Amino acid sequence: MKKRTFKDNIYSGIAGMTKAFSSPNRLEIIDLLANGEKTVEQIAVQTAITVANASQHLQVLKTSRLVKSRREGTFIWYSLNGVNAFAAWKALRDLALELEPAVQATLRQFRQEMGSPGSVHYNNHPANEQILFLDVRPTDEFAAGHLPDARSIPVGELSERLTELPRDKTIIAYCRGPFCTYADEAVQLLRANGFQALRLEESYLDLKIDHN
Repeated sequence: MKKRTFKDNIYSGIAGMTKAFSSPNRLEIIDLLANGEKTVEQIAVQTAITVANASQHLQVLKTSRLVKSRREGTFIWYSLNGVNAFAAWKALRDLALELEPAVQATLRQFRQEMGSPGSVHYNNHPANEQILFLDVRPTDEFAAGHLPDARSIPVGELSERLTELPRDKTIIAYCRGPFCTYADEAVQLLRANGFQALRLEESYLDLKIDHN
């Protein structure tokens, strides 16, 4: 094989895979699947697209080997194809947070409107007796992996379960990462009810990768 052919084949193969990242819907699906496997119906609901559209995006991701699937009865479950698939998305996400003004401005405006502009990082708030980490994702995502000693209360149940939370601790809510709104909703609700609450910037998988 000639050197030029070698380079052309290598970079063409990589470029072909990166096309899967060129759709906003597919990026959101990757971000969602990082928290646990989902059916196409669940993905459609959580990304606000049709089942047919979600299925098409999943096929692109599967063809690019970023997503894998398994069948259970009449359902097909999709998940990320290894931790490196998430790492690639995380690198792209973090680059956008660093360099893309539109992403920075949108995130800043949303956080201010939700009353959670002061997000914190895990390394600056290690677990101690004065802090409670609250996982506000769905219970199946909590079961798939969560921070040590975190308590699970899905955001949709939080208003009915406030009595389960201590008022003498700072509650740090977390969800699927910087673009997930569950933690912002939780902080807004908690503060409205007199709790000391902050938003954690990272997701469980962010921290798992960073500490490996």
